[in-house]
Amino acid sequence: MRIPRLPVEVLKIKRSPVWIAFFILPAISAFVGTFNYLGNLGILKDGWYSLWTQHSLFLCYFFMPALIGVYASYLWRLEHTGTNWNMLMVNTSAPRLVFDKIATCSVMTLITIIWTTGLYLACGFLCKLPGTIPVSLLEWNICGFLGGITVSALQCFLSLIIRSFAIPIGIALTGGIAGLVATAMNLWYLVPYALFAIGMRANNPKRELNLIVFVLLNVFFTLLFYRLSVLYLKKTDIQTNV
Repeated sequence: MRIPRLPVEVLKIKRSPVWIAFFILPAISAFVGTFNYLGNLGILKDGWYSLWTQHSLFLCYFFMPALIGVYASYLWRLEHTGTNWNMLMVNTSAPRLVFDKIATCSVMTLITIIWTTGLYLACGFLCKLPGTIPVSLLEWNICGFLGGITVSALQCFLSLIIRSFAIPIGIALTGGIAGLVATAMNLWYLVPYALFAIGMRANNPKRELNLIVFVLLNVFFTLLFYRLSVLYLKKTDIQTNV
């Protein structure tokens, strides 16, 4: 009986080194954000919302883009080595292969969002923050996940066309910084990396967001990078390095 592709992709990363980055990078981000919050209590007086600004600022613009880059690079690195390309292109269609990679990377992103939210809540309780947990936290996570799918599609495309493991991650880190600059200039809609941060309300939990426009932007960019990846697989004669 044929095993569905997505579970196979998940099995590939089940015991992979990416889990080290999964645990460490969000933990570092949470530590830095909490430390910065505690060091600026004279300015940050909005309890849970203020803590979120510090957690999300470092996570969304620096750590998360790089982490998604790690996921995508690892997923495609397995195919760039040995004779995996020959086997894949015989047994799997290009659209299905690209879909599986993006879906797996997106699932990893969702798990990471849940992990980072858990860290945020834990830090808030440890700091004995006054007030209640923001009622919009779930919405921030859902919108962040939509932006994460877009970044996953972009990083999967980059990791497909660039054989290097590190270069796409470097591009993701640079893209996160570019997203920060674009957001400051109110041009976030032009930079795919900014969509994750905007969805998570990074550094501005009370930002008003047009959900229809936000969803359409994510759908557009996701389909764009999905289509580019499929076209690349169909039209490029990939040479495997043995």
